[in-house]
Amino acid sequence: MPRTSKAAGSVALVTGANRGIGLGFVQELAARGARKIYAGVRDPGDVSDQFKELPVEVVPLDVTDRALAQAAAADCPDVNLLVNNAGLFTNHRLVLTDDPDAARREMEVNYFGVLNMTRAFAPVLGANGGGYIANVLSVAGAFPAPFMGGYSPAKAAALFLSSITRSELAEQGTEVIALIVGSVDTRMAAHVQGRKEDPRDIARAGLTALDRGEYVADTDFMAVDARARYARDPVRYERGMTKLLKATVMDTGR
Repeated sequence: MPRTSKAAGSVALVTGANRGIGLGFVQELAARGARKIYAGVRDPGDVSDQFKELPVEVVPLDVTDRALAQAAAADCPDVNLLVNNAGLFTNHRLVLTDDPDAARREMEVNYFGVLNMTRAFAPVLGANGGGYIANVLSVAGAFPAPFMGGYSPAKAAALFLSSITRSELAEQGTEVIALIVGSVDTRMAAHVQGRKEDPRDIARAGLTALDRGEYVADTDFMAVDARARYARDPVRYERGMTKLLKATVMDTGR
């Protein structure tokens, strides 16, 4: 018998929902029968017709603002599926940087933003039967990626946060999945060369992994391949990352 999607009949909230992977999640949730989708966006003015004919309600939301996260939880009391997708990549080095505040901004969005939303919605999910949290992370958070500056440690922190959240919310029945994402065709990855996945495919893989009850799931070929190569020979992989960093510095000047 086919497995019933956990998205079917759900009420979901997706952060960073108006483009990229977030929009892919909105579209895939709707395709799987979500009853309502709250689309969290920093600027509702950025919304045009992305959500046309979808069961979407736009929610103004900056995940770095704890008060706004709490307000969203109060305004969306029926949520049982939280997708923490909003992210920031500044494309700056971590140590040898010309913008020492870039790493802090990346940590604020990619780690503290996830923490703010998780804290705000944990009681909501508990009141609605436990529910689900899907954290959209990165292969750069599964192991050190020096060419991604402060983004890599921020995503690594969010990976640990996912596990800790799972343990803390186990008693209320909340399931938590960390999605390890590779290279995707989004504005954030516009500078990346080579193969890039469709955001909708990432959402599809992530929700399917959620249906299977996975804790951590690779969503695409790059994530699978990179994690396998790192597991086989971490030293060789890190040396390769160093060469890639040098090439990136030559291309961008950063």
